[in-house]
Amino acid sequence: MDKSWCVKRLDDNGNEFVLQANLSREQAERLARDYQSRGHKQSYWACRQVTNGAGGR
Repeated sequence: MDKSWCVKRLDDNGNEFVLQANLSREQAERLARDYQSRGHKQSYWACRQVTNGAGGR
């Protein structure tokens, strides 16, 4: 199973954070929908994790 997805959040000040990583696409999209449905001002989305080319995440 491909676990290269994460859920990110954009806060009120424009700061981007990874909330949870190493998820499948399905898990990440489900979690992002769950956060979005809570009605917070922040934005949440699922996206592929970016690697630094040295095997890290």
